[in-house]
Amino acid sequence: MDVQGYKWVRWRVWLCRLAALLSLGLLLLVFHWRPRFGVFARCKSCPPALADILLLRDSFGQQHVVEVLTEEMEEGSLELLGQSEDTESRDTVQLYKEEKTLLRYYLFEGLRYVWVDRKGAFCRVSVLNEDWTCNNLHGSQKGLSPLEQSFRRTIYGTNLIDVPVKPYPKLLSHDCEIIMFSRFLILTSHSRSLRIDICTGLCVFSEEECVSSVELVPGDCLIIPQEGMLLPCDAALLAGECLVNESMLTGESVPVLKTPLQASDRKYSSDTERRHTLFSGTQLIQAKGGRPGGGGAVAVVTSTGFFTAKGDLVSSILYPQPIDFRFYRDAVKFLLILASVALIGTIYIFVTWAELVIRSLDIVTIAVPPALPAAITTGTIYAQRRLKQRGIFCISPPRINICGKVSLFCFDKTGTLTEEGLDVWGVLEAGPAGFSELVPEPRLLPPGHLRSGLACCHTVALLRGQLLGDPLELKMVESTGWTLQEPDGDGSVLNAEFGGHKVLAVMRPPDQQSTDEAMAIVQRFPFSSALQRMSVVTVTHGGRSALAFIKGSPEMVASLCQTQTVPAQFSSKLHSFSSEGLRVLAVAYKPLNVNSNLREVEKDMHFLGLLMMKNLVKPESAKVINILRKANVRSIMVTGDNVLTAVNVAKTCGMVGSDEKVIFITATPHTAQSMPTLRFSLEEEAALSGQSSVEGGFVYHLAINGKSFAVLCDHFPEYLPKVLMRATIFARMAPDQKTQLGIIFITLTVKYCYYGANDCGALRAADVGVSLSEAEASVASPFTSKTENISCVPLLIREGRCSLVTSFSLFRYMALYSLIQFCSVIILYTVKTSVADQQFLYCDILLVTLLAIVMGRGGPSEELYPSRPAASLLALPVLGSLFIHTCMIALGQLAALFITTSEEWYIPLNATEVGTANLPNFENTCVFDISGFQYIIMSVVVTKSYPHKKPLYHNMVFLILLFVQFGVTTWLVLYPGAVFSRLLQLYNISDMNFKLLLVSLAALNFLICFVVEVSDLYGASQIPRLLNYTAKSTKSDIFKVAVIESS
Repeated sequence: MDVQGYKWVRWRVWLCRLAALLSLGLLLLVFHWRPRFGVFARCKSCPPALADILLLRDSFGQQHVVEVLTEEMEEGSLELLGQSEDTESRDTVQLYKEEKTLLRYYLFEGLRYVWVDRKGAFCRVSVLNEDWTCNNLHGSQKGLSPLEQSFRRTIYGTNLIDVPVKPYPKLLSHDCEIIMFSRFLILTSHSRSLRIDICTGLCVFSEEECVSSVELVPGDCLIIPQEGMLLPCDAALLAGECLVNESMLTGESVPVLKTPLQASDRKYSSDTERRHTLFSGTQLIQAKGGRPGGGGAVAVVTSTGFFTAKGDLVSSILYPQPIDFRFYRDAVKFLLILASVALIGTIYIFVTWAELVIRSLDIVTIAVPPALPAAITTGTIYAQRRLKQRGIFCISPPRINICGKVSLFCFDKTGTLTEEGLDVWGVLEAGPAGFSELVPEPRLLPPGHLRSGLACCHTVALLRGQLLGDPLELKMVESTGWTLQEPDGDGSVLNAEFGGHKVLAVMRPPDQQSTDEAMAIVQRFPFSSALQRMSVVTVTHGGRSALAFIKGSPEMVASLCQTQTVPAQFSSKLHSFSSEGLRVLAVAYKPLNVNSNLREVEKDMHFLGLLMMKNLVKPESAKVINILRKANVRSIMVTGDNVLTAVNVAKTCGMVGSDEKVIFITATPHTAQSMPTLRFSLEEEAALSGQSSVEGGFVYHLAINGKSFAVLCDHFPEYLPKVLMRATIFARMAPDQKTQLGIIFITLTVKYCYYGANDCGALRAADVGVSLSEAEASVASPFTSKTENISCVPLLIREGRCSLVTSFSLFRYMALYSLIQFCSVIILYTVKTSVADQQFLYCDILLVTLLAIVMGRGGPSEELYPSRPAASLLALPVLGSLFIHTCMIALGQLAALFITTSEEWYIPLNATEVGTANLPNFENTCVFDISGFQYIIMSVVVTKSYPHKKPLYHNMVFLILLFVQFGVTTWLVLYPGAVFSRLLQLYNISDMNFKLLLVSLAALNFLICFVVEVSDLYGASQIPRLLNYTAKSTKSDIFKVAVIESS
C-alpha cells in the first residue's frame, strides 16, 4: 500500500473555509466526494513520520484519506516497537518534540498501523509478533505482567471487532448532499448498529485471574475450560487437545481436532500451523489433557481484533474488493455523455446570466436522469427475490448482473460434483511378494499392522458417546470393527495400563478377535492438505511396541517409505483404481521411540497397503454439466484428489465427453543432473510434443497435478496462459496453489474465483461465488444455495442474464426518457415557452416511474442459450440505435410543432411573455401530447426479451400498465376536459382531425423506432463477423468465472 504524508497548513485551512462559505458549501461537497482534493488544498507534503494526514493508495488503485492518531505511552514501552530510547541512535528526523513518549498510528478498514522506527514506515501492528517462534510461544506460558499487558493494550488496541455505523445526523447530511445533486432518489439507510464483541471469562496464568475478552493482548496465556467456549481471539494451542467446530470460518460442518504445538526454532504462522491454532469465532466443543486432572487446555493469544481470522472475514464483508464490470464502467461514461448534452443545451438557451443559472440547472437535471441508479437496480431486485424463492440467497446484488456474463465455472469435486460420504470399496495388503488379493472390508483382513493402522491412524473423537470426525475416517474406523475409548478424568487408569504414557485415545479390537491387542494413541499429527498426510504414534499394553502409522495420498506415502517395501505393482494398481474413480489412500508404519517428533516419524516407513473408497457422482451433476456445455459455458474441476480419479469423475459427469481425449501435463523441475522438462501425453501413455498436443485433430482436455503446476509456473510461464485456457482438471492442488491459480487467472484478465475446502476468502473475491454450505461462513460468499447439488447453476446464469438484459433496457429507457424531455424543453425554450411543472410531474411520476418499476418484472427464459447478453453501453449498435431513436423523437416533436403552426386556427405566442407565463398555448400542448406517447413507446421498444427473458406477455402488470397509460394519454389528447386542461395547463384544441393526426404521428414514430430496434437486435450479431472478430483474438474480458463450493 502506497502511503504519502501531509501536514496541515493553517492559512490554507482558513482559505478553504472561506471558499466553502462563499460557495454555499459546494467546495465541501467536492471535498467529500474527492477527499484527496481536500488534502491537496489544505495540506503540504511531508515525510510520513511527521504527517498529520496520510493519503493511501490500496491494491485496487483507490485512494483513501486517514488521520494520524497519537497516544501517550509509558517510558520504555517503545521497546516493543523495536525503537531505541537512546537519542544518539535516533534517525536525523526528530519524530517527537514533546518530552512524553507518543505512539503514532492510524486505523484503516479496522486494522491498526503503527509507526515503526526500525522499518521507517507505518506497519500493521501484527508485524510486531511476526518473528515469534514456537519456542517463544511455549515460553509465554507464564503469562504477562500487568505492566506488559498495559503496554501491549496501548499498542495493539482492544480485542474488539467494531463495525462502524454512521450516526443518524451524518447519514442525514450525506443524504442531503445526494438530494442537492438530484431531484429524485430512493434512499436506503442502515438503522441498526452491528458490534461484534465477544465477552467471556478467561484466565491469565500469572495469577489465574478472570478477565474480559476485550482486554486480551497477544502473548496472554489462556486456560480453556473442559466444556469448551466460543473463542474470542486467535491462539496457539500449547497443551491438551481441542475439538473445534470451525464452520463459522470454513463452512466445514465436521469438527476438527487441534493438537499441541511442538516447541522448535521455526517461526510460527497461523497458516502453516493451522492444526495447532485455535481461531477466533470458532466454537470449542471440548478441551482435554492440558490441565491437572485431565480437563481443559492451555493456549497463547497470537492475534486480536481485526487481525484474527474472524476479523479478516468481517473485514472482507465490510470492505469488499471493487466490482470491475464493464456495464457499470460504461454507465459512468454514458452519464458523462449525457452531461455533455446538457452543457450543449445550456449554451444553446443562453439569454442572460440570471436566466442562464436557473435554466441550466433545469437542463442538467433533465439531461442527466437522477432516477437512473434507482431504476437500473429494479431488475436486480426482482431477480434477487426470485432467487430467494428458489432457495438461493444473495448478499451482493450487483453480482447478479455479472452472472449474466459468466463463461467459466469452477467446481470442487467432493461434496459438490460427488456425494459427501464415502463407502469402503476394498483393501489391498502389501507384502514381500507384492499385493495380496483384494479384501472387501478391513475387518476381514488377517491380524497385522495394516488392520491396526486403519483402526488407529485418525483424529476421530468421542463426544457424549458419539463418534465425531471426518466422514472418511468415520467410515474407515467403522469398517475395522474396532471401538474407540477416551480417558476419563485425569486419565491415570489408562496411562498406567499403557506404561505411564499420556494416552490420548485407545482403540480396542472386537472381543472375538483375541489375537489383536488394544493400542493407545499417544501422539497425533493431524491431516494437512498441504502435506497430504497425517500420522499417529501408538503403544500397546505396558508401553511396549511403539509404532508410528501414516495415512495419506499414495504418492506422498510411498515417497516416505523405504523403496524395497513398496510393491512393484504400486503404480499400475494406483492407476487402475484411480481410473475407476475410486478414492485411494495408502498406509505405512515403522517402529520408533515414543517421544519422536514429526520429522523422525515420517521417514523410512514400511509400506502396508492401499484402502479404496467409492465416492459416487451426484445424479444432478451430469445434467447440469450437459446444460452448461450446450450453452458454451466452460466447466473445470479443481481438487486435491488424484488426477486419474478426477478424470474419471470428469468423464462420469460429462466435463470430458466420451469421444474426447485427455492429455496429461507432466513437468519436472530443474535438478543438478537435468534441465526442467515439460511433457504432454495421452491417457494411453503415448508421448506427444507440445506442438502436436495443441494442434491435434481431436477435441482434447488438459489435466495437470499440483507438482507439475508449480513447475509450469516457475520454469514455463510462456505456456501457462495456453494451458489455463485448455485445462479442465487441476488435481492434487494444495490450498496455496489454488490461490495462486486464481491470481494467475486475474493477471490474464479472467475474472476468477478460487474455492476450496477451507478458504472462504476466494468465494468473496470471485465474480460469482456460490456456497452450498448453510454454515455461518457462507456469509462470505456472494451466493448461498440451500440445495446440496449444482442444480442452482443454470438458474443463476439465467437470472443473471435476465437481470443484465433488464438493467440494460432500463438504462437505455431512462436515457431516452431524459432525451425526450430534453428535446421538449429545448424546442419550447426556442419558441419562448416552457413545460409546466404539473406536466413534469405527470411525465416523471405517473408515466416514467411506474413504467420503470414494472419493466423488470419479467422472469428469465426457461432455457440457457449459447449466446450471452451484451454488457457494453458504448458499443456501436447501442449508440447507433440511441442516436436514431433520439433523432426520431426530435423529428416527431418538431413535426407536431410545425403541423400545429401551419393550421388556420393557430394563434402565435405573446412575444412580451416568456417561459411558463405563456401557458397554456398551442406549442406546449402539441409537444406535450406527442412526448407523452413517446415515453410509452420507448418503454416497449427497448424492452427486449428473446432469448434471455420470457416474452413480453408474461409480464402482465407491465402490459396492463401500458394499456392504461396509452388510454389515459389518448384521452388527454382527444378529450382532455376543462378540469384536466386547467390542471395540466393544456390548450383545449377543438379540431378532432388534428388530434387524430397527432395520434397517427405517434403511431408512425413507434413503427420506425420498433423497426430500428429489431434490425439492431438481429443485425448486431453480424457486426463482429464483418469486423473479423474471433474468439481467439479476444485479449480482454475472456471469461467471467464462477465457482461452486460445497462444505
